[in-house]
Amino acid sequence: MSHARLHNPGCETLGRDELEQLQIERLQSTLNRVYRNVAFYRNAFDTHCVNLERIRDLPALAGLPFTTPEDLRKSYPYDMFAVPLRDIVRIHSGAAASGTPIVVGYTRNDLRNWTECSARVLAAAGITEHDVVQIALDYGLFPGGFGFQQGAEQIGASVIPASSIASVEKQIAVMKDFKTTALITMPSHALRIASGLEQMGLHPERLCLKLGLFGGERWSDQLQHQIEERLHIVATDTYGLTALMGPGVAGECHGRQGMHINEDHFIVEVIDPKTLQPLGPGQKGELVLTTITKEGFPLIRYRTGDLTSIDPQPCACGRTFVRMARVSGRTDDLVVFRGVAFTPSQIEQVLAQVEGASPHYQIILDRVGGADTLEIKVEVCEAFPSLDEVRTLETLRRGISDRLMSVLNLDARVSFAEPQSLRRETGPPTPVVDRRGTP
Repeated sequence: MSHARLHNPGCETLGRDELEQLQIERLQSTLNRVYRNVAFYRNAFDTHCVNLERIRDLPALAGLPFTTPEDLRKSYPYDMFAVPLRDIVRIHSGAAASGTPIVVGYTRNDLRNWTECSARVLAAAGITEHDVVQIALDYGLFPGGFGFQQGAEQIGASVIPASSIASVEKQIAVMKDFKTTALITMPSHALRIASGLEQMGLHPERLCLKLGLFGGERWSDQLQHQIEERLHIVATDTYGLTALMGPGVAGECHGRQGMHINEDHFIVEVIDPKTLQPLGPGQKGELVLTTITKEGFPLIRYRTGDLTSIDPQPCACGRTFVRMARVSGRTDDLVVFRGVAFTPSQIEQVLAQVEGASPHYQIILDRVGGADTLEIKVEVCEAFPSLDEVRTLETLRRGISDRLMSVLNLDARVSFAEPQSLRRETGPPTPVVDRRGTP
């Protein structure tokens, strides 16, 4: 087939032998750089008796130690940077799964490579210079909006940085008036926009929208089909992580048989999260990625915590990069709601700071009318005065809600349960009830 949807045919169709040779050369360069410039890796390699001279092929990567999100949090803010701060031209950080966020620095070359990778993902989905791309993602410290914007501008598309803070009504007005052809956001936000259109009585055919690129949270094939039907678009999956780059790690082509990973920038492994041993093609396990072009914030064997599998079979689109399946779960207790990541222990910490709330709670995730909802059900302390007094309970509810928003940026509905009602007599409690459907 033609390379019309390939942003960079020379790289994206490299033969496997040539690609692996390029990966090895870039890996060796990266390993030497991190050993020289990052104390964490120097100590880790020395502790594991790593001889960098012996890393001459990709299987040798399995002898290197892993990097974990906890390692990155301990390095806050700059200890994992591999270049002086004067060479860092951009700093981002993502949603923290603990109190300390992961901070990532980019050099000028890093921004160029990030732009290239994002442009490939957008081009694979069908974005061209004729498109008007509306980006409804957070434009704060989170790298999502910036990464997609750079890529779209590289392609030559017109970009509308609508952000995620604009109301659904505003998003729809912009979409209609500016003749948006492609929407980039989270699946849950796309559903809220679909619901908004239905409430306004505005048929999708009256819009120019034809494409959607979605990421930032787990979603299912069923949800993908629902978004396509309600918005009358082709919806594609994308994958990125703040720690690695942001958007641009991987994305679906028109074949939609998995997301092509930009392997000239990342080496991909899948491991058994319990034994930590490598798994073969098609076997589901934890995704592990190594950056091989990052200058400011290189990562070796980074454990993403995301569960997926890899398909190395040739793709009809002509790309030779392996494809990863849609992320089907996590290895930890991380919960992602509308792009915000949090753990049950963080909810406990918030409740401990609010007088009158007990430490017994339940997190209930649901999908109502196509939109994700979050309810935090909290036991009221037995010693709490005036349990029946509506005003007192309302003050407590508002206190918890405000704290959840200020500390974790969570827009949650808070409800109350009677004392003792959320405790199980046997076995551990089940703090998370997720009714959003199996991804």
